Amino acid sequence: MVRQIKLTQEQVQKFVSVTSKCDFDIDIYYNRYIVDAKSFLGVYGLDFSKSLAVSYEGYNQELEELLGDLAVAC
Repeated sequence: MVRQIKLTQEQVQKFVSVTSKCDFDIDIYYNRYIVDAKSFLGVYGLDFSKSLAVSYEGYNQELEELLGDLAVAC
């Protein structure tokens, strides 16, 4: 599944905390870069002025709620 989100610097710690609890891979696609969503430094180094594509293949209720809060209208 791929979801479009918008993050701020203040939201990175919570985002990484939630993704780290998941037992499946979660990647963030930004331009030509792919970043592990469980890596604080990787996520924090992204440009927060743009929307980010989050790709994952599992289900976690807390992750779904967070992504819903961070979702960008397409």
